[in-house]
Amino acid sequence: MAYEVTATRRRPQTLKQLVGQEFVVSTIENSINQGQIAHAYLFSGPRGTGKTSSARILAKSLNCQEGPTAEPCGTCPNCLEITRGNSLDVIEIDGASNTGVNDIREIKDEVLFAPSNSRYKVYIIDEVHMLSNSAFNALLKTIEEPPPYIIFIFATTEIHKVPATIRSRCQQFNFRLFSLDTVKEQLSLACNEMGVKYEDDALLWIAKEGTGSMRDSYTLFDQVVSFSDGFITVEKIRQKLGLVGLDRINELARFIAEGEIGPVLERADAILSAGISIEQFLVETAEYFRNILLLKSGIERESLLGSSPDSFDGEVVSSFTENQLLEGSRLIFQIYKDIRYSLNQRFELELLLARLVKLRSYFGMEELLGQIKNIRQQLTSGPILVSESLAAPSSESPTPPGEDKKKSLNEEDPGDAARNFFNMFSEKRVAAPVQAVPGETPPTDGEYSREEPPCDEEPPYEMEPPFDADRSGDGDMSREEGEPPVDSGGVSPAREESLPEGDWWEGLLNRMKRDGNVVLMGNMSKGRHRLDEGKLTLVFPSPFIAESVEREKAYIRELLSSITGKNYDLQFVIEKPKVAKEEKRVDEKVDLFLRIFGGTVVQDGTGGMNEH
Repeated sequence: MAYEVTATRRRPQTLKQLVGQEFVVSTIENSINQGQIAHAYLFSGPRGTGKTSSARILAKSLNCQEGPTAEPCGTCPNCLEITRGNSLDVIEIDGASNTGVNDIREIKDEVLFAPSNSRYKVYIIDEVHMLSNSAFNALLKTIEEPPPYIIFIFATTEIHKVPATIRSRCQQFNFRLFSLDTVKEQLSLACNEMGVKYEDDALLWIAKEGTGSMRDSYTLFDQVVSFSDGFITVEKIRQKLGLVGLDRINELARFIAEGEIGPVLERADAILSAGISIEQFLVETAEYFRNILLLKSGIERESLLGSSPDSFDGEVVSSFTENQLLEGSRLIFQIYKDIRYSLNQRFELELLLARLVKLRSYFGMEELLGQIKNIRQQLTSGPILVSESLAAPSSESPTPPGEDKKKSLNEEDPGDAARNFFNMFSEKRVAAPVQAVPGETPPTDGEYSREEPPCDEEPPYEMEPPFDADRSGDGDMSREEGEPPVDSGGVSPAREESLPEGDWWEGLLNRMKRDGNVVLMGNMSKGRHRLDEGKLTLVFPSPFIAESVEREKAYIRELLSSITGKNYDLQFVIEKPKVAKEEKRVDEKVDLFLRIFGGTVVQDGTGGMNEH
């Protein structure tokens, strides 16, 4: 059985030729073969999915002289009359034009008469949802108990508008939209039957524009065939239908990815000068960003992209992140919704292109939060690397292992500033070797790991100093009364073991400087210290400084032990600032006046008070 070809449209003649609706075909075929024919059918689904064509095929299957059969012959008088649309026993009614109850009453009167020369009298009512409530009520009894030779077939695109009382009396079939591959295959078969040459991308574009509707695809296909001169190409479609085209969109997107606003505006002007509307420009640009996002996600199906993956510029795909493509799509859709109310649509489009040029500098909220969280973790837990130019180690001390591999931040390229900022918190600092303390195991590499309390716990600092802070005055807490100032010069490693007790602090700071721990040395210098029997107390003005020094507790203890030859415990204290509270003196009469009249007290230039 061949297809009926009307112009460029292929009409199926049997249920098996109805592609894309396998559920409908198999169910109706089985019911016909088993002789279980319902008295009412309800076909629902989007436009152009074959509802009316299926109703005609069903009527032909029921009234064929060789039937009822799922494969009507198509040559008997009944089949030919139904195909031509002049059968007396198959009545097609437009529900949109016959909405009143009087039209339905005529049907009720006609069903009393048997078919003239067919097995069944079939009523096909298209767009049945357009009937009035009175008309539906008039049909109820007839649909529920019709004569045995009456078959009702209803078709609708809005099933929710059909009353439930009607739906419950019918066998319902839901027609689905056709896939892109199915539509393209049918268009290809039509081209072969008509002898028309074509490009695959051209048929793919027609099928995509049909949005799953076979009728809409055939309608557009008829239009394209009429101006293609026997050869359908993408270029002819672009020129005749006023499209931007994938090539020009690729070129425009390449300049957007490079961040060049001038060439972008020039290409946009060339596109608009060719007669492309701004709405069409935005539609194709939004579709392009959508396809780039799909390629970025690893999706390369032609049925989703509407073109082959190789048609898109690979540099554009790799230039943008997913968040940037989402933001670009949002900007395009926002302009498309607002452009109808714009005073100057072209200016709106140019502003959009200027924003898209800056798209590569856009960071999503998740990315920003992730970077902030990463920096916070590194600041609170990671070691801080100090460059060689800042550390300036002594020439007498040997270079620590691995130090020659570190590059100074001042020598880095300016373009790597952001990378250096993160690297300075992720590099591992190498500590200088320390002397072993009798009775203890010498430390190994990596032993100076910082153990931090969880972020939700309070830091282990005492808020009140365990000694009298005024005892040492404003000077160094480690100096006793009458003791001469300590020499600020460096201390050689050979003399560290025999240092006097008064020189241990300067030796400690010098060792930190030689090890490259300039940040720790600076933080230690900001506080005050006191060395008691077996304990070193460090007082700092802020919790931040105290916490940063406390992370190096093991390192400081080892250095102190190597300098003094003794083991000391470390205690960290945060000094509370003294805030003088100024007593506010208000006269009783003034206070009473303020409470009654609600005024305020203002200090004048002489120190007195003025009431307002």
